[in-house]
Amino acid sequence: MENLTADQRFEQLGLTLPPAPAPLGVYKPCLIDGKQLYLSGHGPVNNDKSLIIGRIGSEMTQEEGKLAARQVGLTMLATIKANLGSLDKVKRVIKVLGMVNCTPDFEKHPFIINGCSELFAEIWGPENGIGVRSAVGFGSLPDNIPVEIEALFELH
Repeated sequence: MENLTADQRFEQLGLTLPPAPAPLGVYKPCLIDGKQLYLSGHGPVNNDKSLIIGRIGSEMTQEEGKLAARQVGLTMLATIKANLGSLDKVKRVIKVLGMVNCTPDFEKHPFIINGCSELFAEIWGPENGIGVRSAVGFGSLPDNIPVEIEALFELH
């Protein structure tokens, strides 16, 4: 997968994108400023437009939480494709902020957000697909989703 483009890597992985979500509030899902692409917080949207729901540590295991974070990553890719036309327009991931809806005793926030980070590394490669990151726990998230992630990318 060395010399493949991001779109080619996506195809080779055999992944499918959920529908790009419409904003549920007063904000833009993405914004381009020069060579920077900002993505608003995204949740885990399934292919049928439903949301993955549940709190990690009570209704959901950490493995299920990691899969939910991967689904958030796919949802973010859907927004990029819907607004830019191609994943190839992204040069690299700059920053990821992962928010985890979890019980107060849960401490494996980075493990959960790895679900998204590993996906981005598969798409853009380890050099460009991994940026700086924060993974933090929250007492609740909108609609009781397990994970919300926002990100900043550099464009070509």
